[in-house]
Amino acid sequence: MVKQEFLTIDGIPVAIEGEKNILELIRKVGIKLPTFCYHSELSIYGACRMCMVETPRGMEAACSTPPKAGMDIRTNTERLRKYRKMILELLLANHCRDCTTCGNNGSCKLQDLAMRFGIDRVRFPNTAAEPKLDESSVSIVRDQNKCILCGDCVRMCNEVQNVGAIDFAHRGAKMTISTAFEVPIAESPCVGCGQCAAVCPTGAIVVKNDTARVWALLDDPDVKVTAQIAPAVRVGLGKEMGMEPGENAIGKLVAALKHMGFDEVYDTSTGADLTVLEESNELLRRLEEGEHDWPLFTSCCPAWVQFCEKNYPELMGNVSTCKSPMEMFAAVIRENNRTAGRRKAVHVAIMPCTAKKFEAARSEFCSGEGQDVEYVLTTQELIRMVKESGVVFSELVPEAVDMPFAYKTGAGVIFGVTGGVTEAVLRRLASDKSATALKTLAFQGVRGLEGVKETTVPYGERNLRIAIVSGLGNASALIERIRGGEHYDFVEVMACPNGCISGGGQPFAHAEEQAERSEGLYKADQVSRIKRSEENPLMMELYGGLLKGKVHELLHVEYPLAKGAE
Repeated sequence: MVKQEFLTIDGIPVAIEGEKNILELIRKVGIKLPTFCYHSELSIYGACRMCMVETPRGMEAACSTPPKAGMDIRTNTERLRKYRKMILELLLANHCRDCTTCGNNGSCKLQDLAMRFGIDRVRFPNTAAEPKLDESSVSIVRDQNKCILCGDCVRMCNEVQNVGAIDFAHRGAKMTISTAFEVPIAESPCVGCGQCAAVCPTGAIVVKNDTARVWALLDDPDVKVTAQIAPAVRVGLGKEMGMEPGENAIGKLVAALKHMGFDEVYDTSTGADLTVLEESNELLRRLEEGEHDWPLFTSCCPAWVQFCEKNYPELMGNVSTCKSPMEMFAAVIRENNRTAGRRKAVHVAIMPCTAKKFEAARSEFCSGEGQDVEYVLTTQELIRMVKESGVVFSELVPEAVDMPFAYKTGAGVIFGVTGGVTEAVLRRLASDKSATALKTLAFQGVRGLEGVKETTVPYGERNLRIAIVSGLGNASALIERIRGGEHYDFVEVMACPNGCISGGGQPFAHAEEQAERSEGLYKADQVSRIKRSEENPLMMELYGGLLKGKVHELLHVEYPLAKGAE
């Protein structure tokens, strides 16, 4: 029998159960120790020193100190309180204090901790320089002078995403976080995934705000404004709007958008059904052709597509030619407006993803009448608009999405979580369409929030080898394995860890809330009357009508590097 080891935290005995550092134990007993630079999914940096605790050996950083039996830890002594206030004062002395006009106002960790510790004055002169904005990206905005050098963005970009767009530069008092040679972020390897903004605690990196332009459109009586809502958005904003984390808010979302002036509101899950049909057909064609050296990679995630273009251009010929659900649906809506001869229409996409702003601006998704998606609003921007409008979100009466595109399936809804695209495609390919077979798919390794999942699924006389990855670092590692000889038929890639539920445009969530968002989408699938994309009656109507003779034109895309990579 193994003897249980204990230590004490503020006089409370606490069992050590595999925790890697003291901070995890402190949080386990319900003490919210302040941190700036600690994220459990990133490496330990220990730079901010806010999590210092007292032990018999002196003051130690809780995030980087491993627990040992018999330790006596104090988290809230007079000395520690003075120390933390001093750190906050020093940070504020070199930080912009125009909190009310900051894009991170209300969700800034520095602001929160200053209030928590009662910082009502700063004894040191304000040495903050004028804002130094980098607005070159269509996805994010950087203000170097709000940076506190916590390193969260650097570790996310390098360790998790393997992008390497930003890093520490210079030394000592001149240290900054910069791109290589200080080029604008849009000219760097950045792919617009927004994960740097997601972990930034101070507003030094924020989502680019397009709400003012959309408000102006909503006030124009001569413009018809339509919107589509991505699956992950419905489970990503509830906590911010007075609902339970992960609760499905699609009905209230539709009501809120209508209240703000949108003429028609649709569900991107309908576009996802189109993607399932087209992508599964593409996979079947490849299987009929025989063995390929490389698998078919999904194309739903624009950050992944751009990452592939910048880092693995030779693989672009193996990336699906299918447009993303957002762009497929936008093309259908645009074509419907054109054939109906409707007045000037503008289409807005509500997305969990900052990279969707870049995707919408790409020339490949521009028709003769302009961009198929004029504006992309992230979940964060939508929350701001709802609050600005004065709508009491929790009291709204849910409304349904508009016709003629109101039909969707559960397969389309689960696109928002890692593994959802794969499961939807497998539902389409499965010869057994029974309810039992449908439920069995959920237990074949496609569900779960692991960064890399692999499964083998029987199809006809062969087995399909499938990999599902989320996080671009995991995608890079898988590509190297394939180069080393491993074979897969189909690979789903989502740039953001855990998929769109953790997109850079969503309110930031830790692992527990991410799991609740995932469960919210699977619950929405459970209550959907139609579970498979091919059973959506709207699909057959579209293929027999609006899409007839235009399937490739409206639903597929050829990226510039794809042709040369074939």
